[in-house]
Amino acid sequence: MGAIHVHEFMSLDGVIDEPTWTFEYGFDPQMGETIGALTARAGGILLGRTTYEMFEPAWSTRTAEDDPGAPFFNDTTKYVVSGTLETPTWRNSELVGPYDADTLRRLKDKVEGDLYVSGSGTLVRAMLADGLVDELHLFVYPVTRGSGPRLFPQQAAASKFSLAASQTYENGVVYLSYRRAAP
Repeated sequence: MGAIHVHEFMSLDGVIDEPTWTFEYGFDPQMGETIGALTARAGGILLGRTTYEMFEPAWSTRTAEDDPGAPFFNDTTKYVVSGTLETPTWRNSELVGPYDADTLRRLKDKVEGDLYVSGSGTLVRAMLADGLVDELHLFVYPVTRGSGPRLFPQQAAASKFSLAASQTYENGVVYLSYRRAAP
């Protein structure tokens, strides 16, 4: 049985929208190593429709020469949670159907290794509410966004997590890994 590991780029005030605002900070090579360690344990990628549709054109034509992460994103099975997507077109993609916590619990049991989630804010918030997220891997950027979708919306139920790892990078980004705390 695998675990669900969520990776997010977020601002100090918790915004997790499309991360074009992260570009000015560059991408520290150590961040790539951290993400590479996450993806190395993954047996599948779990994505919401919006992130899937953003990732497909960005990753589907990349090769290992373009980006060392390309083989992971292209070769690993992608499970897409969507009630509106009819036919996934990115190779190695399977449609899960609309969000259903029990379906995702069964998927966790089925996939060899962990399920890696990136972005997919609507999906992640639903999984957090249903207790499906085993670990959060947050890359916190030294900027506030003011408005935008947040990882934990104001009406979210209280949850406890324990710090599993942390790291700082030269570009000012802080990596925080949290595990869901026992109730």
